[in-house]
Amino acid sequence: MKIIEKFPNVFDLDGFLATKNLAPGKKVYGERIVKEEGAEYRIWDLHRSKLAAAVKKGLKEFPILPSSKVLYLGAASGTTASHISDILTEGELYCVEFAQRSMRDLIAVCEVRPNMMPIFADARQPQDYSKEVGKVDILYQDVAQPDQSKILISNAKACLKKGGYAMFCVKSQSIDVTMDPQKVYEIVISELEGTFEVLQQIDLHPYDKEHLFLFLRMK
Repeated sequence: MKIIEKFPNVFDLDGFLATKNLAPGKKVYGERIVKEEGAEYRIWDLHRSKLAAAVKKGLKEFPILPSSKVLYLGAASGTTASHISDILTEGELYCVEFAQRSMRDLIAVCEVRPNMMPIFADARQPQDYSKEVGKVDILYQDVAQPDQSKILISNAKACLKKGGYAMFCVKSQSIDVTMDPQKVYEIVISELEGTFEVLQQIDLHPYDKEHLFLFLRMK
């Protein structure tokens, strides 16, 4: 099997995206495990992770480094967060989730991953966890709320280092189901431009319909 490192700790295994398992022998969401050259890799499902889909669709720069400190808003049960955890071999990942059922699953994932810290909180209230988290290098957001851009901006001001990066999954149907998705994206980008520089926009179709992935840098 041919293994290519696309980004630090992000691998291409014969066309399949993967990360090296930080918790060998443990699966998170039924993902396929590949053992090769003495290491265990987790195949990163493009249909289950918007970050994986963005990489597959041509994300040019991947700011999450092995030593990064990351705040993840809307971590759900930990699917994408677990792959970020694999990447952060020397870093920290703070996972904010508000749904109780998802939080129970997330805690189980965090228990075997020492670099993952679960935070049961509302992402609209970053003051509730900003002292615990401190300043981070990367802000990753995947929340299904109408005020997605407001949530990103408030968390960036509270927790993101100046010049730090944000990775934002825009869900148009959560903002306005009656509006054309492209118009929704235009409005969201205009709301962000005072706080962020837009580095790249990626339409996640066909892996996620009516989702735009934004790669941003805080001004």
